[in-house]
Amino acid sequence: MSQTITLLPAAESIRQDWRLAAGLIDHTLLKPEATSQQVSTLCREAAEYGFFSVMVNASNIAQCKSELRGTPVVVGTVIGFPLGATTGTAKLAEATDALRLGATELDMVINIGALKSGARDLVQTEMRSLAQLAHGKGALLKVIIETALLTTEEKLLVCQLAVAAGVDFVKTSTGFASAGATAADVALMRGVVGPSIGVKAAGGIRKAADLLAMVEAGANRAGASSSVAIVRELGAK
Repeated sequence: MSQTITLLPAAESIRQDWRLAAGLIDHTLLKPEATSQQVSTLCREAAEYGFFSVMVNASNIAQCKSELRGTPVVVGTVIGFPLGATTGTAKLAEATDALRLGATELDMVINIGALKSGARDLVQTEMRSLAQLAHGKGALLKVIIETALLTTEEKLLVCQLAVAAGVDFVKTSTGFASAGATAADVALMRGVVGPSIGVKAAGGIRKAADLLAMVEAGANRAGASSSVAIVRELGAK
């Protein structure tokens, strides 16, 4: 079950209606010291502003599901985060538990070292197995490729592998590496995956101009922890 991707309106439309911006944002809180009170604030903000989802660590899924019950806000979590260096078996176990708790979007970090070592079969098999698991539960899989650590050739390759593996999104970054999303990387990724797979920009998106640049480059989802500031800059109260 792969999602049909709807590309976002042009950046100019988003400038004119902040709600369009809110609807593409995964409102994110992944810092290890996040408290339950901060998670509650995240959920309240997501419901108030109409963010697409909250993206939290797995230990916070149940709280978010409870607090967002009755709203359209999706609950997502991260797998193999932030290094991607756990085994495929461990990622499957982590994903299985996250789906059991109610997450409907999984952002999984690829095995970056394996990709750079030329073990493309391992990388693709891992992506395919998690995509199949997610789809079997009606959930989506995004794969984080961590663009800051890859060469252009590796970025192109991993996007090709992701398409063949049947994932729903390719995502630029964890936000925990040396750099985050760039418009150039988003454009490169969109050029490889075409219109049928989503591209999520994440890492360093703190202002409306950052978000608009990613949309113009081809992103149709964005991860941000500064989401409220972004939509207020675009006109939200």
